[in-house]
Amino acid sequence: MNKRLRIFFRILFFLYIGLLVYLCFGHFSSLPHVSRTLWGFPTDKVVHFMMFLPFPILAFLAFDRYTETLPQTLGFAGGTFLVGCLMAMGTEVGQARLTNHRMGEFQDFTADVLALSISTLIVIVWDLLKQRKKR
Repeated sequence: MNKRLRIFFRILFFLYIGLLVYLCFGHFSSLPHVSRTLWGFPTDKVVHFMMFLPFPILAFLAFDRYTETLPQTLGFAGGTFLVGCLMAMGTEVGQARLTNHRMGEFQDFTADVLALSISTLIVIVWDLLKQRKKR
């Protein structure tokens, strides 16, 4: 990946982080009422899932410069997953302790971790296919 594209993905990643923080702590009482369920799941859990799904993929696009071997791939993916989980936990704890309009829920954290798990697996497969193609 060329340098300009890598810079673009890094900027995109940090904009995504800012948007994620805004969505987790913003006050959205003026939004129209939405259905309580989407595809049979609670709507807020689907939203949490969708918010955290891009995290490992964008991190990979922004910072995947040194994943030439399986251990490097697993280390990068594991580290990204761990950072994503810490962010998810931090947002839930922050909502519970720092805001009056939001409450932290373990089920939200579970939805976040599920999204991070799925996209981390996608990143691992993607990187391994990239490595195989280079050989």
